[in-house]
Amino acid sequence: MTAPLPTAQIARPVVLVADRSAYLDAVRSIAAGSGPVGVDAERASGFRYSQRAYLIQIYREGAGTFLFDPPAIGSFTELQDAIGDEEWILHAASQDLACLREVGLDPAVIFDTELAARLLGLPRVGLAAVVEQLLGLHLAKEHSAADWSTRPLPASWLDYAALDVQLLPELRREVGALLEQADKVAIAREEFDAVLARELPVARTDPWRKLSGVHTVKGVRGLAVARELWLARDDLARTLDVSPGRLVPDSSLVSVARALPRTKRDLAALREFSGRASRSELDRWWAALERGLTTEDLPIARVPGDSMPPPRAWADRNPEADRRLKAARAATIEVAERLDMPVENLLTPDTLRRVAWQPPVEVTDDSVAAALGALGARPWQISATVQSIVKAFVAARQEPAVVEETGS
Repeated sequence: MTAPLPTAQIARPVVLVADRSAYLDAVRSIAAGSGPVGVDAERASGFRYSQRAYLIQIYREGAGTFLFDPPAIGSFTELQDAIGDEEWILHAASQDLACLREVGLDPAVIFDTELAARLLGLPRVGLAAVVEQLLGLHLAKEHSAADWSTRPLPASWLDYAALDVQLLPELRREVGALLEQADKVAIAREEFDAVLARELPVARTDPWRKLSGVHTVKGVRGLAVARELWLARDDLARTLDVSPGRLVPDSSLVSVARALPRTKRDLAALREFSGRASRSELDRWWAALERGLTTEDLPIARVPGDSMPPPRAWADRNPEADRRLKAARAATIEVAERLDMPVENLLTPDTLRRVAWQPPVEVTDDSVAAALGALGARPWQISATVQSIVKAFVAARQEPAVVEETGS
């Protein structure tokens, strides 16, 4: 029987910083520390409308651990000036950069231990799993889905938050050594820089179409009702800073759009229309329902776009592209296995699909490399895959099309 791993222990003191005076003291201490800076942020996803940081954790060797309360502090200009040019260590940086930038914290250089673990081919890449595998410590993650807007924050939550950053410098050393051994330091640097340079996604034209189950709504009148209900819920959620789904779940809005009740009483009686605000805000929902039932601004049933058909339809709609994709997918899987990393980190599935659907007129190493670069592939990804993709495309072109035999 395997002995249990020792539990990670907190290094004291841990300083909770909740006013400007304590904040300025913390900045001076952090500036006097040495080495890279461990950084993490806690949001209240699923509880609040915003994705703001409700706690920001900083650890630096020689300085200690500081837990900043962003709403109480305000400006983080002084902290940015102190550490902006240092290396920041984060785990899954893409999840935290937006909320850090929202308060003015923006790194010039990062080391992402989660992304590095993926590039190394580790079987599990969550922080607790990587800490267990590389540091031999058990790291509890029982508060990962907590409501971090809670005040005051429980002591156990603060301990959890502190450990998340205290282990990052040691973890960075271990992961960095493995990258060196695997000759993947340059690859990792390109990936880290790409995370920093990644632009925020453009807001959807019709965000209400993301309603879970909206595809079951029949007719444009039902879609108009779904849209108006979504807009009403979004407005209330933003005003209250509450996650929309905690007011009325998507399934409830869709049930109304499908049933199209004709009176407020019918709406209130609809069993599927549930949620903590479904009855307390009944007038709001009824007004939205009426707008949907009477508006002349009806949505189109399906939004045209530049999206490709799903790969399962390629064989019928574009057999040549289907052969290219299947051949290139097999080739990239072989490359990923050779490099010991997930194929999606070698090249995103969407990038491969797009270049297979619409390849260059003349398929050469240079033309395919240019196409991959235009789709956002990094130089190392292009170098690792272009020859395999070109060979796969050429082989697919030479493969005879399958002709179904017909009876005489």
